[in-house]
Formats: sequence, structure tokens, C-alpha cells
Amino acid sequence: MLEELDLSQIQDEGARQLIIRLLNLVERLSADLREAQQENQRLRDEIARLKGEKGKPQIKPNASSTNRNYSSEKERKKPKAPGAESQAPKQERVRIDREEILKVDPALLPEDAQCKGYEEVMVQELIFRTDNVLYRKEKFYSPSQQKTFLAEMPAGYQGQCGPQLKACVWVLYFAAQVSEPKIVELLASAGIIISEAKVSNLLTKQQEPLHEEKAAIVRAGLESSPWQQTDDTGTRVNGVNAHCHMLCNPLYTAFFTLQRKDRLSVIDALSNQQPRSYLLHEETIAALQERHLSQSLLKQVEQLQSAEILDEEGFEQAIREKVGPVLCTAEEDHQRRRARGRLQGGGSTGGGEAVGLR
Repeated sequence: MLEELDLSQIQDEGARQLIIRLLNLVERLSADLREAQQENQRLRDEIARLKGEKGKPQIKPNASSTNRNYSSEKERKKPKAPGAESQAPKQERVRIDREEILKVDPALLPEDAQCKGYEEVMVQELIFRTDNVLYRKEKFYSPSQQKTFLAEMPAGYQGQCGPQLKACVWVLYFAAQVSEPKIVELLASAGIIISEAKVSNLLTKQQEPLHEEKAAIVRAGLESSPWQQTDDTGTRVNGVNAHCHMLCNPLYTAFFTLQRKDRLSVIDALSNQQPRSYLLHEETIAALQERHLSQSLLKQVEQLQSAEILDEEGFEQAIREKVGPVLCTAEEDHQRRRARGRLQGGGSTGGGEAVGLR
């Protein structure tokens, strides 16, 4: 019914603006209702699970080839069969680590035997053994400086576990989903003496290098394509509702666990969680005018207009000093809406991205 509504036919400008505001309000309330229904269903499923019952079944859509969507007319005429894409031969996909020449025993060769080159046979092998090293670090002492000089460990070697052992634990736990006791059992079979507590520490503590590597992957992914895809799903962290944001393109996928799923949270994911920066210029004023703010409020906001890029602390300070209590920051707007019960589990702020109206 709303698709057939043509607001341009309403002659009274005041009535048209009022209807637009009412439609926007209905849209926000509908979004809040859908989110509350999803949260209620999730809680019902959780209660049923705790009672030993089954929650609402998840019926997957029919994935038959007849309902498959194709992006071009050519693909619609010639649908691809599952697994039809050809792969490179196995010999081309396997990385060769070393080569070894096998010679024929000369005692078996007749006098007229002629060498005709080599016949190649590729064999895959995995070496799973210890490489325990006892480092003897040189130590010098200077009586004049009363200082001891000690040789440094190689890069990547901190603690009593080498980088390869750490990487093995991470891959087993996160990629292969092997439990900590089974990781200890597997490493013990190879001769590694390690406790479950040490394995837990490797998985949960001193993860700065992993965070740096993830940030580098996201930076490379953002530079690899002119477009990015993002989505989010609800998750719980230590019993608290949160949102897992997914950022990807065909070359990478990154996940961010954030408290909310509003516009600023999406920007945080797209900016690789870099510190927020704010710029209020002519385009910002034009965007606020489209929200039909009052002229008096717009004049107060224009006091913030500047060519200077501000960080989050400077922006909030500018709001309080130049505009006063008429505006609030996005965080304050979010907390106020939660107090009123308009947000369920960290939903959208409903338009208060950079600033919210009191």
C-alpha cells in the first residue's frame, strides 16, 4: 500500500512534511518491533534448551538448481553443474620443498645401459617432531658501567615455546577445533612437555602480534578492492549481548566483535577500528537539512563548521563548548535511548550517528 503512495500529490507542504515524519517514525518502530521479536524468539529458544527441549526449527530454503539465481543471460542459458569448475592438476598445486635424485645401483646395470634422464614421482610427507633448542646466550659484564650485556634471543622467540609450536597450537584450536586436552595429548606424543595451563595461556594471553597481523590483513583487504561487503549477527560475550561484524570481499574476511550495530560501529569496522575522526562542513549541514531540523538548531550546529578534522574527544568538547546542552554525543544519545527502552540489545540509534538531539 505504501508503494502506491505519492507524496508529491499533497499540495500542503506542512501536511506532506508531517506525513514524511510519521512514515519515518513507523519505519523505526517497525524495525524495533522486528528486533524485539527476534530477541524474544532467541530467549524462548534458550529457555527451551535449558529445559532440555528443542527450540524453533530452522528450515533451510530449497537449494535446488531450479531456484538458482544467475548474474547474466549467458549463465541463465548454460547453468554450471556443481563441481564443474576445473582445478589445476595435483602436481601443480603441491609445493615442492626439496628434490632428491635416486640413482640406480651400478652393479645392476649392463655395460650397454644408457641414461635416459629421470622419471619424476612426487611424494607428500609431513614431519612432526620436536626441534628443542638449548640457547647459550653470551653474557658480558662491564665493571666500569656496572652493567651486564646479554645476547638477545632470535626474533619470535619469547618464553619457553617457539613460534612454530605456538602456530601449531593456534591452528589446532581455532582452525581444527581441537580441545586443549587433546592438543596436550597430541604434543606429548611428539615429545613436547607442556601443560594444559600453558596451552590456555598461549591461546588467551599476549596476543598483540596476532592483533597486529589481523590489522595488516584488513588494511591489505581494504586496498585490494574498490568495494567491501559488511554484515553483522548477534553474539554473546561473557554473558553480554554484542554484535559480530563481518567485513569481506573475494580476497579476505575479517570479523569484529563490537557492542552495537549502529552506523558508527559499521564505520569502525570499515576503518579497521582506527580512532574516529570528525569533519563538519557544508555537506554535513546539507545532510542535516535533509533531516528537516529546525533553523534555530541548524544555526547552532553551524557553529561547529570547520575545515579542521577533529578526533572524538575534540569533537565532543566542541559540542559542549560551542553548542551547549542542545546536542549530545552518539554515546550519550545511545544511553538515553536505552534508558527509555527504545533499544533492545544494542540496536540502531535511529539517526544519531555523529550527534543526537536532546
